[in-house]
Amino acid sequence: MLKNYVQCLAEYGSAYQIKKAVNDGKLYQLERGIYCDEPKASVLELITFKYPNAIITMDTAFYYHGLTDVIPDLYFIATPKNAWVHNDKRIKQIFVPNDLLQTGVMLMNRQNIQFQIYNKERMLIELLRNKNKLPYDYYKEIIGNYRNHLHEMDIQKIQDYAEKFPKNNMIEETLAAEVF
Repeated sequence: MLKNYVQCLAEYGSAYQIKKAVNDGKLYQLERGIYCDEPKASVLELITFKYPNAIITMDTAFYYHGLTDVIPDLYFIATPKNAWVHNDKRIKQIFVPNDLLQTGVMLMNRQNIQFQIYNKERMLIELLRNKNKLPYDYYKEIIGNYRNHLHEMDIQKIQDYAEKFPKNNMIEETLAAEVF
């Protein structure tokens, strides 16, 4: 279980006792200010602990939803437009306007870790919005998987989401031409 410095201070009583627990192998310092009872933690666990309000999006979300078998090199996280810039080499931070940030957020469990992720319907909108930024084959793989799983999706939710975004006409036209 991951703990921050304040939690360790409450448990061990002092900075000296924390350092002693680390030296004795009872506690492990994984990163600055992040401790664990185990010597290792998964990158997903560390990222969700460090950025608890971030939302998994784009390549990482496509992978976790089973829409691609391409394992992303980075964890893509969505944060508010005015959020602090994170200088973590394991993540790609995407700034989202505050009024759109929570649209389509759901909780997912993976590796016994619970985290926020955009649902499949929201990710379809993101796929269409970012069509020109993605490699053509990657885009085609994901859009094909969407077509195969269309019966599982909430079409009304997709249309409601599309109306909220800028350039919604382009999104709706692409939905009609390539998905429905």
